[in-house]
Amino acid sequence: MSKIAMIFAGQGSQAVGMGKDFYDNSELAREMFAKAGERIGVDFKELIFEENEQLGQTAYTQPAILLVQMIAYKLFKEACPDVKAELFLGHSLGEFSALCAAGAIDYVDAVELVHKRGAFMQEACEGKDAGMMAIVGLDDESVEKICADAQAEGKQVWPANYNQDGQLVVAGNRADLASLEETFKNAGAKRALLLNMSVASHCEILSPAQEPLAALMEKYITDDFEAPVISNVTTKPYNTKADAVALLKDQLVKPVKYKQSIQAIAGDVDMAIEFGNGVVLKGLNRRIAKELKTLNISDMASLEKVKEEVCS
Repeated sequence: MSKIAMIFAGQGSQAVGMGKDFYDNSELAREMFAKAGERIGVDFKELIFEENEQLGQTAYTQPAILLVQMIAYKLFKEACPDVKAELFLGHSLGEFSALCAAGAIDYVDAVELVHKRGAFMQEACEGKDAGMMAIVGLDDESVEKICADAQAEGKQVWPANYNQDGQLVVAGNRADLASLEETFKNAGAKRALLLNMSVASHCEILSPAQEPLAALMEKYITDDFEAPVISNVTTKPYNTKADAVALLKDQLVKPVKYKQSIQAIAGDVDMAIEFGNGVVLKGLNRRIAKELKTLNISDMASLEKVKEEVCS
């Protein structure tokens, strides 16, 4: 049987209408929508299926993404109960979905946890003009050096997401990021684009969120891991509650090493399956490790395709 990595994207993968096909065609999906909504007092149908401002607010984006990902995963497990994961991996927020899929946290508890994680992140960034910038076409070392030199001048800028070669997202103070746009371009970047975000993920600005998040994780995460989860911080597997709490607390202020994680696991698995809206990670994987076949489940049709390929 194939060795499979179950993978989950992070913020930015959301879209109005995501998961509607699951909702319309699955009683399990409708039940999960209802239970998750009851837990945090949110009408997820309204939040996800109708145009609104809340879906773009991190405290609501995070639980919405996780909910749709877990519906996709649970429908797959229902269809293919004998297929086991070799490991679980997520990008940023997706690491919480990975924990959930691994069995270390119940999905309803996870919905509350990431809802509050988003709120803690927003609170930590209030009044700090926080932002993020995508750097395209520049090697990691050059981006890191520019950030280090800027920090030496008192600027708040840090590498935040290592997505693929030539694509690194930096985070920090928006004005400081904007001041470096020409520096990045002069160093060879094709683009240095400020993103439409009001938080600065995976950098020191989020340090006030660490302790409140850790306290909640202590409450909800367990030691029940079906298979290891790959840490965004270390690129290494872990399978204990203690490690999950420590590493996900760290993840708030340290960069997501997604590229390095895929490079680390590519030789250990035969394929990856991405769960939830879109094909963000499938696209990244194609550019990071061409040999790693990646399938995706985002609606009932793609579920059927994966079922035919993996479960037969």
